[in-house]
Amino acid sequence: MNFPENVKYSTDHEWVRVDGNEAYVGITDFAQDELGEIVFVDVTTQGETLEQGEVFGSIEAVKTVSDLLMPIGGEVLEINPKLDDAPELVNKDPFGDGWIIKVTVNDAEELSGLMSAEEYKAFVGK
Repeated sequence: MNFPENVKYSTDHEWVRVDGNEAYVGITDFAQDELGEIVFVDVTTQGETLEQGEVFGSIEAVKTVSDLLMPIGGEVLEINPKLDDAPELVNKDPFGDGWIIKVTVNDAEELSGLMSAEEYKAFVGK
């Protein structure tokens, strides 16, 4: 299981990787493993500004559908276009090509409330 050090983790199993004033958001390797085979990613919030903890979309696996929650507040700038034709990228490369949305960083202070890789590992018992 992969726990990159260059991202922050939420208790809802999303990750955020900051790049300047923007950030990429996806689900963790642990989350995709728990969900199983991802068959659809549904995000209809592009252009909306959402608060930390708000639902920005859903992710559908063979056995369940789960809400996707904002790890930090910000405007949803972009939805990963690759996921339309290849939602399985979330399974294969959750921290790379399987990112889900790109957002603006509204409040960098919110990042301090997220977990490091070591903290997240302990949180999920790995």
